Amino acid sequence: FSWKGSVFPKALAWSVPCTALTVFLHRAFASFDFRDRLTSFEAAINIFGGFTFILGFLLVFRSQQAYARWWEGCTLLQRMRGEWINAFSCCLAFCDTSNDLREEVTFFRHRLVRLTSMLYGAALSEISEMRSNAFEYFDIDDFASESLDFLEGTS
Repeated sequence: FSWKGSVFPKALAWSVPCTALTVFLHRAFASFDFRDRLTSFEAAINIFGGFTFILGFLLVFRSQQAYARWWEGCTLLQRMRGEWINAFSCCLAFCDTSNDLREEVTFFRHRLVRLTSMLYGAALSEISEMRSNAFEYFDIDDFASESLDFLEGTS
């Protein structure tokens, strides 16, 4: 459980004063017998019922909106992943298949796998709210250490 990025602090800022006011008013109405003095006690009950209905409706509506936005974000993330895999597979499909350049093509393919892995990891670390963004990459040991230090410094 984490307070960072959570809705609980803002929800508590609104709910605690409202709860305190409700408890105070309930105790005040319980200690004084207002039922004899109020001729429209049933009207107050109806107003409270309407307020409760509207509050419940708004709560459900906002929850549905938040859930829909969350699913839209997940869908877009998977779409991005699919587009990158499609571009990656197109790059692999158009590689030269002759035996003359087999070693260079294999090196290029392996490098492309590692770069795609790093690209997806960088995208996930950008949108992630985890404390540690230590995502696993495919073997990145063959990259120059200066390049890896530069990439680490940019994030």
